[in-house]
Amino acid sequence: MPEENIENIIKKQLEFTLKETKFPSLGKLYRGKVRDNYIKENIRIIIATDRLSAFDRVITTIPFKGQMLNQVSSFWFEKTKDLVKNHIIEVPDPNVSVVHQCQTLPIEIIVRAYLTGTAWRNYLKGEPTSGIRIPKGIRKNQKLDDILITPSTKAETGHDIYISKEFIIKEKIVSKEIYEQMEDAAMKLFKFGQNYCKRNGLILVDTKYEFGVKDDDLIVIDEIHTQDSSRFWILDSYEEKFENDEEPDILDKEIFRGWLMETYPEIFPDIKPNEDIPPISDEIKIELAKRYMKSYEKITGIKFKAEISEVNKRIYENLKKANYL
Repeated sequence: MPEENIENIIKKQLEFTLKETKFPSLGKLYRGKVRDNYIKENIRIIIATDRLSAFDRVITTIPFKGQMLNQVSSFWFEKTKDLVKNHIIEVPDPNVSVVHQCQTLPIEIIVRAYLTGTAWRNYLKGEPTSGIRIPKGIRKNQKLDDILITPSTKAETGHDIYISKEFIIKEKIVSKEIYEQMEDAAMKLFKFGQNYCKRNGLILVDTKYEFGVKDDDLIVIDEIHTQDSSRFWILDSYEEKFENDEEPDILDKEIFRGWLMETYPEIFPDIKPNEDIPPISDEIKIELAKRYMKSYEKITGIKFKAEISEVNKRIYENLKKANYL
């Protein structure tokens, strides 16, 4: 589809973006930053909305984002199901995943192969990330000698806090055995993701994983290797950009973080929990939607079908068809 047609479709879809859902008969509602979770007995129905979060705040909505996010995550869950167990039961709608309910572990595992993002900002301030001090002389966006695991708390509201492996085990936030299983699973998933992305001309820069326990088994939950949970750079141009001290060509939402800091430097990155969200231009929303589509297609090898629709209505009809409503 020509670029201008895609832009027009995205522009028209701006009025139909899915901000939130209200399906009380699905179960008890827990609303995350991006996903609406409905919990009933042993299942959880996760609806990926079009909400976009940055700096631990929901900022705006992006056309087709929830659909792409859920489909990319479903793609990876299917690819890695024999590597690490996951929570997926079925996907009855492009925005919806029905999953096993489990005991959620209160730690996120962030895996990093390059020095960028929070780790870079901490490095500039001379501060460790999750107790790890990176050697001096490393440049921004440089590939690290070793893949780093920097765990953090999983905050329901506000900022996640980076904490060390030693602190997690000492304070018994999770047991040593479970934590080491989480690290092992995260490394397996990350290395698989790196290799798969490389074949498709992408660098998987860093990502986060969340885990739960079901029937005494560790399972990966939430999402994996999506544009929200990961950074992706274009492989072909990385070396040249790095040598010239230029920012890599990116496919994830990092461009949005940059836009926020540049447009509203007095607010971002240190936006307060109750501070009002400033206006977000349609131009950056459209650009983000296009980038999400490009990364969706590069990752999956599948053309994204952008169709103007009332997302909420379609979800209702598909959930009803699948006998969840």
